[in-house]
Amino acid sequence: MIDAPKKGKLIMINTNQPRILRRPEVLNLTGWSKSTLYNRIDSQHFIKPISLGERSVGFVSNEVHAILHAMIEEQTPEQIKQLVSELIKQRKAA
Repeated sequence: MIDAPKKGKLIMINTNQPRILRRPEVLNLTGWSKSTLYNRIDSQHFIKPISLGERSVGFVSNEVHAILHAMIEEQTPEQIKQLVSELIKQRKAA
């Protein structure tokens, strides 16, 4: 479990259970603009969102956090691209 700030409050997040993050939350976590997020997805340096319905998508929290940790560890863009590829394989195998 980790503490995560949300609008001035501290909430507990169980990191063992995946949850769906909507785009504004991912943008808040990364500090990126929408165009940067989608440029990174297009270049395979960030994971694609999953479909939640006809006009709705979300990001799997565990995948997002894995990529953020790789960035914090200063992994190279090629290593992050490999991580994204592995996350996609795991998603399809599940």
